Amino acid sequence: MLRTPTGGAGRGAAAAGDRPMSIGAVLGHLREEFPEVTISKIRFLEAEGLVEPSRTPSGYRKFSPQDVERLALVLRMQRDHYLPLKVIRDQLDALERGESVQLPAQGTQRDVFDAGWEPEAERPTAGRIGRGALLAAAEVPEEQLAEWESYGLLVPDENGAYEAEAVTVARLVADLGRFGLEPRHLRAMKASAEREAGLVEQIVAPLRRHRNPQTRAHAEATVKELLALSVRLHAALVQTALGVRLS
Repeated sequence: MLRTPTGGAGRGAAAAGDRPMSIGAVLGHLREEFPEVTISKIRFLEAEGLVEPSRTPSGYRKFSPQDVERLALVLRMQRDHYLPLKVIRDQLDALERGESVQLPAQGTQRDVFDAGWEPEAERPTAGRIGRGALLAAAEVPEEQLAEWESYGLLVPDENGAYEAEAVTVARLVADLGRFGLEPRHLRAMKASAEREAGLVEQIVAPLRRHRNPQTRAHAEATVKELLALSVRLHAALVQTALGVRLS
């Protein structure tokens, strides 16, 4: 049970001291407990309203010790209890009101789903994932996802849900963005992927229409094999092109 935002801050905030900290300094302190945290993650949590650092006249973030404690608590709720951001925000609001908060027992993400902490609309079903769950899993703000959609990098269905693989796509797009690759740069990759998917479909479509169940099963195995070969070929071609250009 949690009673105050600072009660479980742990090592990530203990070293913050009394002086405001830059985002780089915050990252260094948090990584003592959360080695996977990144500056992008901190900025994402800020964009989601989970922390509100002050700004210098020139626009640089300055995090108070309370901000660092709050970040550590948010990261701990995600890591230890698999809570979605909406629930974490509600928990923090309750703590600020002086209320006690009961967290679910530590366990797997499925345990948290079964305990009812994840809204029903956000549960991935039949290989689909809701918008809120995608935003939380990919750790990106709403406006960034909307921009990716405008370039066709991610496409929801008529119910606003996405293929489960959209989480991987979103994370990779975000990672590439940190190197300066914008969505408009990635449209060519999406177009190339769609052309490759079309080639694979031409090969397996007759197998999928076959009456024999074994033949249809062979079609799925063929898709996986062709996918693996396609990814390897793409990587080899890019590596070869870079080798030529950088030599």
